[in-house]
Amino acid sequence: MLQAVELTIRLHLEDDVVIARTEIPSGTLIAKEKVATVVAIPAGHKLAVRDIAQGKPVRRYNQIIGFATRAIKAGDHVHVHNIAMGDFARDYAFCSLKKDTDFVASPAQFLGIQREDGRVATRNYIGILTSVNCSATVARMIADHFRNRLDDYPNVDGVVALTHKSGCGMASEGEGMDVLRRTMAGYARHPNFFATQVVGLGCEANQINNLLSTQGLKRHDRLHAYTIQEKGGTSKAVREGIARIQAILPEASRVKREPVAASHLTLGLQCGGSDGYSGISANPALGAAVDLLVRNGGTAILSETPEIYGAEHLLTRRAVSKEVGEKLIARIRWWEDYTARNRMEMNNNPSPGNKAGGLTTILEKSLGAVAKGGTTNLVDVYEYAQPVTAKGFIYMDTPGYDPVSATGQVAGGANMICFTTGRGSAYGCKPAPSLKLATNTPLFVHQEEDMDFNCGTVIDGSETIQEAGARFFQLILDTASGKKTKSEEFGYGEDEFAPWTIGATM
Repeated sequence: MLQAVELTIRLHLEDDVVIARTEIPSGTLIAKEKVATVVAIPAGHKLAVRDIAQGKPVRRYNQIIGFATRAIKAGDHVHVHNIAMGDFARDYAFCSLKKDTDFVASPAQFLGIQREDGRVATRNYIGILTSVNCSATVARMIADHFRNRLDDYPNVDGVVALTHKSGCGMASEGEGMDVLRRTMAGYARHPNFFATQVVGLGCEANQINNLLSTQGLKRHDRLHAYTIQEKGGTSKAVREGIARIQAILPEASRVKREPVAASHLTLGLQCGGSDGYSGISANPALGAAVDLLVRNGGTAILSETPEIYGAEHLLTRRAVSKEVGEKLIARIRWWEDYTARNRMEMNNNPSPGNKAGGLTTILEKSLGAVAKGGTTNLVDVYEYAQPVTAKGFIYMDTPGYDPVSATGQVAGGANMICFTTGRGSAYGCKPAPSLKLATNTPLFVHQEEDMDFNCGTVIDGSETIQEAGARFFQLILDTASGKKTKSEEFGYGEDEFAPWTIGATM
């Protein structure tokens, strides 16, 4: 049984709160903090270690996570009933924490699939994309034909139909169409697809020829594009798609894995179903793995702009230049305008599940979320689904909604997704394998069929953040080499394709 001194976790000497490792009954003395609980404190929730006057800021990570809405006594539970958002100045201190990266002398390797253009794949799929929702059924019918029929092609991971709900009922030009086309182009040229075909209806706003021309794509042996109307109807379009894939399967299965440098890895970093432990265990452990990847020459993409809101000043300090830092702030300002004109606010987070897990404000959630990005320099900032060309730690502007965010990261070139969760998110992201990290041991045990990695060892005290990060980095290399994730075993990843829909549906 844990002793009283071990019941809480203190993150910084100046913090006003500590975190409950497990549920703490009312009246329990926390000897190290010299405070007794005045009510029961749920696991993962916050306990006040000093009196906090109404209107005063509340600190965790030595950062402001909100303001007391009423007087809080030492020993009290600190949560939504007595703390809320408030405005305060943030010092961006551009580049003040910039530092040289300590690259390793002998980079790590994994078994990857080398493509002709020099890029490296972690998986080998054949993809079917749709220009519009109206061709979704045809795409699925083509993919379904190959379900359980790939035994003769052992090096093909699957035939995947990625459909969406857009492509028409929208302006033929402008921001919304640009984002959709950029996303589709990113998937069409993704290294994890050996070949792709784009299926349209024919009369949609997102015309295939315009899609190809605006994105610099050309039809060739591994990129086919056609419409249902052009082929003469559903059954003919399905037969066309099946025949094209059948013809290319033998070549697709001849690929071989070979040792390649870890610099070819690009990770998309996600957190979903977060809890009070996320910023203590899984997110910083993933951040430690990211630091290792960057030191090995690889790339990691942090995203979910509404979920770094209030913590952006921690990233601007790591920017390699003021220009990069200002690019991030420009995206923050875009979101403030975007939410205002849609009569929303940036603090529509945390979700009910986040709050049940101990998170109170978006500031608190964001401060934990940025820990996924480790400690190396922020080298560039990209808009949604833009091709990522920089190496190192970068930022991509996306919504906080995980399927939409990860879709943008994969479109940008992520060949793996790393997804932390404290509540038990079940998620996959074809064609990129998705690893899920549990923030606490009870979740890992309870939902082990969905969780790939347990970061609860950090909470339990049996492993440091650095040790967990090193162990997870090895799992990244093993997964990139072909080891299946839990979500891949279940077949997740097709329905989770979700391009960001911006603007009105008309």
